[in-house]
Amino acid sequence: MGHIFGRTTHVTPPTVAGGEGCYLIDDTGKRYLDGSGGAAVSCLGHSNRRVKEAVIEQFGKVSYAHTGYFTSEPAEALADELIGLAPEGIGRVCLLSGGSEAVEAALKLARQYFVEKGEPSRGRIIARRQSYHGNTLGALAAGGNMWRRRQFEPLMIETSHIAPCYEYRDRLPGESASEYGLRVADELEAEILRLGPENVMAFIAEPVVGATGGAVVPVKGYFRRIREICDRHGVLLILDEVMCGMGRTGTMFACEQEGVRPDIVTIAKGLGAGYMPVGAMLCSEAIYEAIASGSGFFQHGHTYMGHPTAAACSLAVVREIRERDLLSRVRARGDYLEKALHEAFGDHPHVGDIRGRGLFRGLEIVSDRESKAPFEPERGIARRIKSAAFEAGLICYPMGGTIDGSLGDHVLLAPPFIIAEREIDELVEKLAHAIEAAI
Repeated sequence: MGHIFGRTTHVTPPTVAGGEGCYLIDDTGKRYLDGSGGAAVSCLGHSNRRVKEAVIEQFGKVSYAHTGYFTSEPAEALADELIGLAPEGIGRVCLLSGGSEAVEAALKLARQYFVEKGEPSRGRIIARRQSYHGNTLGALAAGGNMWRRRQFEPLMIETSHIAPCYEYRDRLPGESASEYGLRVADELEAEILRLGPENVMAFIAEPVVGATGGAVVPVKGYFRRIREICDRHGVLLILDEVMCGMGRTGTMFACEQEGVRPDIVTIAKGLGAGYMPVGAMLCSEAIYEAIASGSGFFQHGHTYMGHPTAAACSLAVVREIRERDLLSRVRARGDYLEKALHEAFGDHPHVGDIRGRGLFRGLEIVSDRESKAPFEPERGIARRIKSAAFEAGLICYPMGGTIDGSLGDHVLLAPPFIIAEREIDELVEKLAHAIEAAI
């Protein structure tokens, strides 16, 4: 690959040459079913005409203008579209270039909000173990995946991490799902009280955990209790929907299914569907007004924020999802995928849990189904599954360290919203082959 500094120095990947629907094609002509949308990115597949035409049309007008001087028609239209779809109370949109940028903006806005309100002692963030919020230092500090954090610990701000809502592993014998959810949610209040409510600015969580947990869905009532605790202590609730949002779980925003409203929500991946690098941080009108009536400046910015071409792309993506009613398709195809996964792996001795919502599904791989014992990390099961699947022509998203950053393996699936039932059958068949080959 010449002079590219890639993700690993151990492997030279094939060269992608084309994309067609749910498939990517390398320069030898081999086709790969994109069963994970890359990293839950390619929600519209790889050849959407409307999105490509929107990008080309915007290039014909103006490709870039710095937001220190201009706004743009597509940026304004995209913000209007997103606010029309957003949870109640969300009133403003900051357009950025990806998920990590969106989370950084969310954390900095939370801090500035309390400074502007005259509560400068509020600077602590609480998050959850085994969470992932991005790779920039603020986002990485908020994340709770030890493998991703370890070597960068000296560079990061101090963050508290409480238990995730991980029913498969952590619900106690004899404990109802509701009791379990309230127990782990109450860890938030305990940590707020330990730190002092006057020192805590925000709690951040993924409504459905993506990369580090494999589509871990919260139990009913968990996020309602979280919202109550945040309100009680004046703490902002930041929901990270970079991976699980934009229709991936069957509703435009994943938190809709929890019946809660965030103060700040981040989106990315599916927002641009892979056609342009883009993300967004959305906040409540109340937070915006605190800045507007105070300094009047959000002390944060990036060169490419509000990029007109990226905004035109994202506007076309959102309209494709809405006007083609792709959310209904996500729910229907999600049900089909869930059924196919249970038929193939429901009794599999090495698949401990099948979970998720919509077209966001995960399988937890275990050495023993009854005891839920994981494979030894040295076996590299996730890596082996990824390799075997790719060889078979399937792109999926396996990862190790599911339980604590070291132990456990899972496979995350997030295919394009346009996937057909026959392609789901192909996905499941190739995944079954890959799991057998790896184990």
